[in-house]
Amino acid sequence: MTHSVHTSASAARHTLPDDGLTGRAGRARREPMAVRALRDDTYLVDTEHDSYIVDLDARSCSCPDRTIRNARCKHLRRVAMEVNEGLVPPPGKRDGACAVCGEPIFVPVGKGSYLCPVHRPARGEFVRDRESGSLLLVTDVTSERSDERETDDGRPIAEYDSNRDYGDHEPVVEAVYVGRARAADGHLDVSGLRRYSFPASRLKRIPDDIAPNLAVVGV
Repeated sequence: MTHSVHTSASAARHTLPDDGLTGRAGRARREPMAVRALRDDTYLVDTEHDSYIVDLDARSCSCPDRTIRNARCKHLRRVAMEVNEGLVPPPGKRDGACAVCGEPIFVPVGKGSYLCPVHRPARGEFVRDRESGSLLLVTDVTSERSDERETDDGRPIAEYDSNRDYGDHEPVVEAVYVGRARAADGHLDVSGLRRYSFPASRLKRIPDDIAPNLAVVGV
């Protein structure tokens, strides 16, 4: 499960839009609650009467409705709703930001640099080098920062003169130069080509309607 755009849960209790549900599901949406993701992949749910700990993976909640009656309580339901609606991160994710535009996104727990859907190219996507104008094909999008990834000579990607205008905190995108690939029968073969590393924003995405219409092999 992934989410690209979200609003972090406020400390203030709030309701969710009423969608006509009844029972515990309806109360889960209509009752004011504040949901906050904790570092151990659990969630703190603050209600008007008390606070409870919810674990989605274990389907547990510290409230009496769950611990005593074994019911799927409104707190469990509320956390699941807020995760599904992109209001709080799912288990295994945390609040983060796109390394290029700063757009809030959910990212994997731990170190790394990440991109929002607008700035994250897909593997096998054609892009342009902003410095040379050359056409390239993306072979990988990593979570390693440009000031951490080093070339064979031990020099960080971010320190190259051609990369100094781009963020050293940006993730490295690997790509091959299309001009060096073999093309035959409408297929582009990039197998065996050297993979180059770039700060993400140095590579400009190409709209689908003007991107080369070639099948690619060897990515």
